[in-house]
Amino acid sequence: MAKILLALHGFHSSPNSLKIQQMDAYLTQYFPEITLVCPQLPCLPEQMWETIKAIFEQHKTDQIAVMGSSLGGYLATKAASVYQTKTLLINPAVAPYRLLQCYAGMQTHPYTADNYLIDEDYMAHLKALEVTCLRDPQKYWVLLQKADQILDYREAAEKYKQCKITCEAGGDHSFIGFDRYLSDIIQFLF
Repeated sequence: MAKILLALHGFHSSPNSLKIQQMDAYLTQYFPEITLVCPQLPCLPEQMWETIKAIFEQHKTDQIAVMGSSLGGYLATKAASVYQTKTLLINPAVAPYRLLQCYAGMQTHPYTADNYLIDEDYMAHLKALEVTCLRDPQKYWVLLQKADQILDYREAAEKYKQCKITCEAGGDHSFIGFDRYLSDIIQFLF
């Protein structure tokens, strides 16, 4: 049985995000038996979820843990709910269907150059992925920084209050100093 860490990036981000690069380098050096899988997520919510389901199907006999940042944290919560995996959330989006209202209209993904529309249908598909009741809260670890300029950390602190939470003063949406936790994260997830 292989060990897989599925990493889910945020909105308009990519597998080249700093946190994912830091995790990849750490695993390569210290835990080469753990494979990091980080797909470039499609632009549309229903396609994002299909991508995630396909990875779980491909690795159904393996041990999978998930980490997700921002919108990736919202998706990771759905994956944790469906597949009962250990999960790390970094400044997770709690209600992205509200947060992304300001992006309504045609969008171009900055990394893939894909054009897509954020409209009521997009928001409905995003809302359909919401997890309102957390199963197995002990399987989650949530990293929050109070100076997150994109998300109100208090929403995540409330939603995940039964989970392990590390909440720091300062920081930003990217979670400054993520690499300080790499060893503890792997211990928690595996």
